[in-house]
Amino acid sequence: MTSRTIIAQPLTRENFAEFGEVIETEGAHHYPINAGKCERYHALATAEAAGPNGRVILNLFKATPYAFPLKLTMVERHPFGSQAFVPLSPRPFVVVVCHDTKDGPGTPHAFVTQPGQGVNYPRNLWHGVLTPIGEPQDFVVVDRAGDGNNLEEFYFPEPYEIALPEGFQP
Repeated sequence: MTSRTIIAQPLTRENFAEFGEVIETEGAHHYPINAGKCERYHALATAEAAGPNGRVILNLFKATPYAFPLKLTMVERHPFGSQAFVPLSPRPFVVVVCHDTKDGPGTPHAFVTQPGQGVNYPRNLWHGVLTPIGEPQDFVVVDRAGDGNNLEEFYFPEPYEIALPEGFQP
């Protein structure tokens, strides 16, 4: 491992709070609806859609897995809208995020999701691309449509390596 190796940590609400919202039912506010036949987990994340003609949209992404250790060369952010990723299977995926600095994205932080977890990135948060582990995976993605350029990409002068935790089995 090099000094540019980031070991992905388990994703929790607490260790991800400074970057965005973890979308999961564990510990969430919920109540019965539909004559008790359904449990609603309410307001798990907040979608943002700013800028000209901004609106919230729902998408389906079909993502191909990445090999690990992952060579992280680029992160992106969306200045006009949040972006939420909700997996449609219990498979894990890797979440990479960076704080913003005066020189662009800071040192990456990496997390591995648990079954049933998704994430919501707020506007302007530097993040890696959708990164399934082991098998193809489908996601519902909630993000922003509208006028204006809602995508900024940053290429690191020297890539980082993202490694899965020792003994991790997808």
